[in-house]
Amino acid sequence: MSCSKILSGDLPELIYEIIEYFQNDYSTLHSCILVNKLWCRLAIPLLWENPFSITTGNYNFIEIYLHYLNDDLKTKLNEYKIIDSLLTSNTLFNYPSFIRYLNTSKINPSIEMWLRANDVNLNMDLVFEFINFINMSLIKLFIENEVNLHTLELETYYNTCIDNILEIILQNPNFISNNIRNLKLSITSSSDSDNTLIKNRVTQIINSNQNLKKILFELNTLPLYQSLLLSKESNCSNTLNTIIFRNIDFKRINNLDKIFEQLNVLESVHIIFCYSLDIFVQQIIKLTKPFKLKSLFLLMRLQIESLQLLLQKSGNYLENFGDCLNYNDLSSDQQFLQLIINYCKNIRFLNLHSRINNITSLIFSLIENIKQNLNYLSIDLSNYEDNEYSNIKSILQNLGQTLPSKLEYLSLVLRIKVNDIEILLKNSQDNFFNTLVIKNTNQEDDNYIDILPYIKEYVMKKKRVKYLAIKNTLIRGCVRRKVDLFDLKDEVKEFKLHNIKVLSYNKLSIGIYRFLNTID
Repeated sequence: MSCSKILSGDLPELIYEIIEYFQNDYSTLHSCILVNKLWCRLAIPLLWENPFSITTGNYNFIEIYLHYLNDDLKTKLNEYKIIDSLLTSNTLFNYPSFIRYLNTSKINPSIEMWLRANDVNLNMDLVFEFINFINMSLIKLFIENEVNLHTLELETYYNTCIDNILEIILQNPNFISNNIRNLKLSITSSSDSDNTLIKNRVTQIINSNQNLKKILFELNTLPLYQSLLLSKESNCSNTLNTIIFRNIDFKRINNLDKIFEQLNVLESVHIIFCYSLDIFVQQIIKLTKPFKLKSLFLLMRLQIESLQLLLQKSGNYLENFGDCLNYNDLSSDQQFLQLIINYCKNIRFLNLHSRINNITSLIFSLIENIKQNLNYLSIDLSNYEDNEYSNIKSILQNLGQTLPSKLEYLSLVLRIKVNDIEILLKNSQDNFFNTLVIKNTNQEDDNYIDILPYIKEYVMKKKRVKYLAIKNTLIRGCVRRKVDLFDLKDEVKEFKLHNIKVLSYNKLSIGIYRFLNTID
């Protein structure tokens, strides 16, 4: 395929497919733009498609955007007389046209960080006025450039001018009419009247979109969801295929079965840390069509009866599961895990963050039951009582023999004692992990150790991972220090010689919220 593209003259297309693999690797993309003009032209759009979410700490993109403001906005900008020397005079590309992802809550913080980086000092009233002016100017700039947004995140917190943003979007319906595929709604306000105004405007925005594929509802946006999807003006029935509920309280919400019945192409539903799920389940089981629940991450457990009804309805669709609280009811824990084992055979992403409570055999049964599909496994064993350590020890000693031979991602958060990590790594010598993330958590005991020598012996020398991150707590007597392997440059070079790329723990660790970004 690659050879045929080269021979047919499709080299730019082939190079772009390669560069796309570095979409979120900003340092590599910066290297790409230095190769030649072709590589630069292909890499620049990827660097500028989501600038407000880049974590490099460089906010100079703000002043580059300001270069493109129209004359009226530039005239008003000059009234502040504080940034003339900061504005870029020449640019090579139309950078505003490349934006594809826009989160309204990240604009103001980015402007504020840009001002701080350039030591711009203003009195408090003028700062808010200036930041909001820049915010609105950037929104107008994107609209004027007729950008092709893929994702729009409307978040009201950290954004003091959300009303104005919604209003100007409504005044320019072409901005969102056909292009936006993904919409995230997270709405909080100081009063019911504010919420009503925002709700009405957001509803108009959604109804004007002709091709919405994915929507995320967060916090108190569920009433909006309810009224929206039951509205005769809604275009979602034949376009919406993914719904994510995050931190939603289903209390006092009804007609969920009617809403889901009229969504004709819905392929996946994701529930992330929601409340009153027993009420949700009682409505969902009334559905006459399949309910394709793909993700279930629990903050509060359902009643056993409700969980069984939900899994009977949707367990075969469930691909991502996490349980993030500690419980002391052994019987309930056993029933809970047994239901997951009985009904959920297709889990790909498993996040376990619970006290073990003598249920190690059930944990191994669950992993064994799903190992043919399991790609991502995250286990947090750091929060246990001293009398539970025998169960932790059992998991560490037997986990290696239970894991799939190949795993895309393994994360372990542990309080590690002498010999236990060695046993784990020895027993998993036949396993390959594309990404291995380990956090050795704080303890007062000298028995807790530096795990790096064991990683070198059983992982590095055997080349059993592609990407590695370790956050370690080293304890020598009364001295304690936290060490990220990524900061140990000589060690990083040593791992590189074995074709293992070391990254920082924070960058490589995939929490549930970061996992959300991977949902199509």
